[in-house]
Amino acid sequence: MTKTTIARLLLCLFTPLAFSPAALAQNAERQLQGVTRNQNTLELATSDGRYLIKPYSANVVETTFIPNGQQHDPASHAVVLAPVDVGATLKTEGNRIEFATPGISVVVDRNPFRISYLYKGKPLVAEKGGYSRSGSHETIEFSLDEGEALYGAGARAVGMNRRGNRFRLYNRADYGYGKTSQLLNYTIPVALSSKKYAIHFDNPQVGYLDFDSQKDGTLRYEVIGGRKTYQVVAGEDWEGVMANYTSLTGRQPLPPRWAFGNFASRFGYKSEAETRAVVDKFIDEKIPLDAVVLDLFWFGKTVKDTMGNLAWDRDTFPNAEKMMADFRKKGVRTIVITEPFILTTSKRWQEAVDRQVLATDKDGKPATYDFYFGNTGLVDLYTQQGRDWFWDIYKGLKNGGVGGWWGDLGEPEVHPSWVQHGPAGARVGADQVHNVYGHDWARLIFEGYKKDFPNERPFILMRAGYSGSQRFGMIPWSGDVSRGWGGLQSQVEISLQMGMQGLAYMHSDLGGFAGPVLDDELYVRWLQYGVFQPVFRPHAQQDVPPEPVFRSERTKVLAREAVWLRYAMLPYNYTLAFDNSRTGMPLMRPVLFEDDEATSLSTTYLWGRDFLVAPIVEPGATRKEVHFPVKDSVWFDFHTGEKHLGGIQEVVKPVEANIPVYVRAGAFVPMAQVVQSTKDYSTRNIDLHYYHDASVAAGEGKMYDDDGETADAYEKGKYEIVRFASKLAHGKLEVTLRTETGKAQAPLARSIALKVHNVTAKPRAVTVDGRAVRFSWNGKHNLLEVPVPARKQLSAQVAITL
Repeated sequence: MTKTTIARLLLCLFTPLAFSPAALAQNAERQLQGVTRNQNTLELATSDGRYLIKPYSANVVETTFIPNGQQHDPASHAVVLAPVDVGATLKTEGNRIEFATPGISVVVDRNPFRISYLYKGKPLVAEKGGYSRSGSHETIEFSLDEGEALYGAGARAVGMNRRGNRFRLYNRADYGYGKTSQLLNYTIPVALSSKKYAIHFDNPQVGYLDFDSQKDGTLRYEVIGGRKTYQVVAGEDWEGVMANYTSLTGRQPLPPRWAFGNFASRFGYKSEAETRAVVDKFIDEKIPLDAVVLDLFWFGKTVKDTMGNLAWDRDTFPNAEKMMADFRKKGVRTIVITEPFILTTSKRWQEAVDRQVLATDKDGKPATYDFYFGNTGLVDLYTQQGRDWFWDIYKGLKNGGVGGWWGDLGEPEVHPSWVQHGPAGARVGADQVHNVYGHDWARLIFEGYKKDFPNERPFILMRAGYSGSQRFGMIPWSGDVSRGWGGLQSQVEISLQMGMQGLAYMHSDLGGFAGPVLDDELYVRWLQYGVFQPVFRPHAQQDVPPEPVFRSERTKVLAREAVWLRYAMLPYNYTLAFDNSRTGMPLMRPVLFEDDEATSLSTTYLWGRDFLVAPIVEPGATRKEVHFPVKDSVWFDFHTGEKHLGGIQEVVKPVEANIPVYVRAGAFVPMAQVVQSTKDYSTRNIDLHYYHDASVAAGEGKMYDDDGETADAYEKGKYEIVRFASKLAHGKLEVTLRTETGKAQAPLARSIALKVHNVTAKPRAVTVDGRAVRFSWNGKHNLLEVPVPARKQLSAQVAITL
């Protein structure tokens, strides 16, 4: 990145305006003075500045206001979509100007001046006061409808419908939070509405996002400076909103397949011997494992004074490279923690000073200050030398065998406003880049892999980020949650909200992190929920072990069953991940996506399209309310096969062995044999579950597969997709299986064990490709099993005469 680019990104964010009392009323006095169309952009000259309105697509339109005396800053940290000419039309009629794409229409009223947005003729949202300046903040206001529910603003725990809150936009950890938290590590400047639109405020500087806290029907964005730019995103349905928002800000690359396995993690393993013993114990106990995570003891013996060493402590990890190689042979990757703080007591301090890689004070000297871990400096990601130095460390560790990265404290955890970033002559204050620091840290690693390890998918676990961080492969987690029932209760909301905002891999430290709490019921319920969320990673302070291998025998049995189910579901989960990478649809989805009335519901959610999950989040629960969406649909208990009707709410009785989980009628669920690690995973033999019901005339599904490691495997043609379809007519159920193979992929010979649920009577006949085959029918469980023999480039039709 050149010095000029840095200056454009960081320095030209904001030129202060003089404040006067009259500015408070300027919106009412704003006058339209001219209208100009410049190809794909509409420019409105007003008495106090100018508006630039340009479509990115038919469903995404950007509006920028440039006050008089300020310069336009075109640089965005969030947006990757290139604007295209969608054939927008410009029409003037009396007092009104309409700039319309095939989807979104921007309507400008001349007097009084007002901008409003419609989607396919229906009103979406309108500026209320529009832009103004009050005190230390610039604001943009929008009008809200009565009853309109709001979502977004990053990771919070305040209730699913977030309307009525004023949220600070300043990434910050909330240690030991429980059921509620107003401010967490991801503060994303986006608001989503139950009316199926989103407004993304394209500026990372600190401020506030007010979701009608004054109850006067106002959505208000407040920021200390920078771009006055926002994008309005709309869609026919939530699937469309997700697709359009992630086309704007980027989509998550498919993670490595091992990321969907089980992790061994705690704060923390203190030696090579201890780490080896933990990995071996998982294998001995037959609890699958794909990764071991090393906290800060890998580079120092003490919690304090060693951060920034960023090199193996050879006293405690004498043969780290061999250890990691041995683990890799067992199918276990080694993930190490890194932080951007370089303590003045660390072994690299002088090197960091000499190389000029640290953020500075106003005099250009390394900025130092105290925080929990010691006296520290901070790596400056906004200078070339800072980025190069940091990446060279990652590259060296990667070449030594490190398999993934944990980026901690990346808010940054302590980041005084007086700290300066960027090259001399183009420095900016901490508050201008604070919210995007974790985002740019993930970018550093992601782009480093693209350059030096282009065929590998990185694993980047980060505690802080920003709009669009998903495109760097970022795996977010919800921070240092308390080890308590309140901590568990907040997790579904946090993950659902983050998925709606593009970061679909938000997950929690399973079992809870903070506090020496030994509660086996809580632990088991958290792990059972973890099966149906993006990353399965128990992690906690070491006072009470977070690994199932060290828990009581009954707890271990229940935890093992949860892990086994997680591995059995790999084909389904990996396909969800593939879909997310192509469409932006999150893995965890609110019921709102299918039920417009469920605006505040987070106690039940969808895992992909076909699973409905109702976690148990209270001790000793004897009842659980489950909202079954979609009137006239049918859902089956995943564990018992019991049938439930959609469009109603039921009270079910929880059991110890699992949480309530249901599968939609008409769904195909591919499942695999459980393996000790994904190293041994294969889709050569798949159990394909189909959930038949007379109410479903046709169903479809698929299974995506590749080698689990190659970056951009789909784009390179190194994949297979097995497509499933069902048709029910005239007493006959037909199931077809068909494989699509990428241009660079040799077809895999697969055998399928088709398992059709809810077959209430023994079929009269079953054929595969017209030939009668042996089948088994279990009348007690209404389960029909049909073997489909192995063949390459699978293509088969199963006909079942009911």
